[in-house]
Amino acid sequence: MDWLQASDYWLTRLVIERALGVIYCVAFLVALNQFRPLLGEKGLLPVPLFLSRVSFLQAPSLFHLRYSDRLLLGVAGSGLVLSLAVVAGLPDVAPAWLAILIWFALWVLYQSIVNVGQIFYAFGWETLLLEAGFLAIFLGAGPTVPAWPLILLFRWLVFRVEFGAGMIKLRGDRCWRDLTCLYYHHETQPMPNPLSWFFHHLPKPLHRVEVLGNFFAQLVVPFFLFAPQPVASFAGAVLVLTQAWLVLSGNFSWLNFLTMTLAFSAFDDRALSLFLTVHVPHLEPLPTWWQWLVIAVTLLVVVLSYRPVLNLISPNQLMNFSFDPFHLVNTYGAFGSVTKERYEIVVEGTASSEPAEVEWKAYEFKGKPGDPRRVPRQYAPYHLRLDWLMWFAAMESPYRHQWFIAFLIKLLEGDRATLRLLGHNPFPDRPPASVRAMLYRYRFSTLAELRAEGAWWASTPVGDYLPALVLDAAGNPARLNPSRG
Repeated sequence: MDWLQASDYWLTRLVIERALGVIYCVAFLVALNQFRPLLGEKGLLPVPLFLSRVSFLQAPSLFHLRYSDRLLLGVAGSGLVLSLAVVAGLPDVAPAWLAILIWFALWVLYQSIVNVGQIFYAFGWETLLLEAGFLAIFLGAGPTVPAWPLILLFRWLVFRVEFGAGMIKLRGDRCWRDLTCLYYHHETQPMPNPLSWFFHHLPKPLHRVEVLGNFFAQLVVPFFLFAPQPVASFAGAVLVLTQAWLVLSGNFSWLNFLTMTLAFSAFDDRALSLFLTVHVPHLEPLPTWWQWLVIAVTLLVVVLSYRPVLNLISPNQLMNFSFDPFHLVNTYGAFGSVTKERYEIVVEGTASSEPAEVEWKAYEFKGKPGDPRRVPRQYAPYHLRLDWLMWFAAMESPYRHQWFIAFLIKLLEGDRATLRLLGHNPFPDRPPASVRAMLYRYRFSTLAELRAEGAWWASTPVGDYLPALVLDAAGNPARLNPSRG
């Protein structure tokens, strides 16, 4: 079955697999650092409680057998070791069956984490990594010829990512259609980076050109991914460049890096050899059993693509949605609506319970805006899960985010694991007597304000987000008496 084999895509496969390995590394490192305080046995949304309410088919995970924080470390640590092995090229020198097992293990391990991660793992790039990781199981490695259907399936995946994002914008916020969304987006996005201030202050006509370019890259270019070479390579280059532009302007975890990785499926070896000086070995045909496996997987993806395609053409398009519990073939999209004003929750604590002595001190987060004079940080592709959830929480009542109440309780208890998620703890010696959450409206400073005050942000108090809390004698949270706050 020669039509299954694409001998001129060996470098393509090499780039995709090594880049996926790096992204898996980041994902498992995030789990090692953040999962326990967020979702562990004593986390904000404990996994054991979640598992008691769902079946395996609702949330497939190894943790249905048993969850413990030690097992979580074992799963995430194993995933990190295996992903480092991929980056080092172990699947390229291992037997074919072992390469499949390595990629399968990565997929199962990360699936087990995502499916119990609840709201802290409810991001489109988690599903995207799982779908890409599933395809990588069958892509081949080492001296074997890449499987042509898998190259096309990677292109189909990046097509859905881009076209889905374009359609959700076209159907969504009116500001996309009148080309004004980027008047606001750089300022109100979940986590601005060091260059976001400069992007925000670009001339408005350029922002309108950016929106037009976005629609071209997401609604027109993806169709050329399936054209003959060199057209497909040019389409891939456009997608890589537009995703790089997004990397420069904001922190979107590994979404942009993973999308660029998928877009490399459009490049053939001739195009990549202009930038890479890697020797292509003498290629061997895929074993017959592997070829039949590729056919089976391709048919499975084609069948499962039915609902994502219906979603793409539906006026009620869903964004970042999985149609099966294993995240095999999904629908994607981002920023169908753009917030026009930025609100931030500022969490404060006080060491005193005496009204005359109360001095509120603010906790600082690692990535989200807080101190107006602090330069926005660059964290992507690393993902700060708590910081991202704070952005969502600021747009709704705190009582819709029970994890936030639990977070404040952890601050009152002085929980060390939780405090390590923060950038600065103003109470290093003992926990505060009371904590509260205030809501502020933030905007990027003007150039004059930046020069005069050294402030990247200007903030205006809006009011209480959550009244002051204390722990009672039994260790339960209670509101601080207003007369004492």
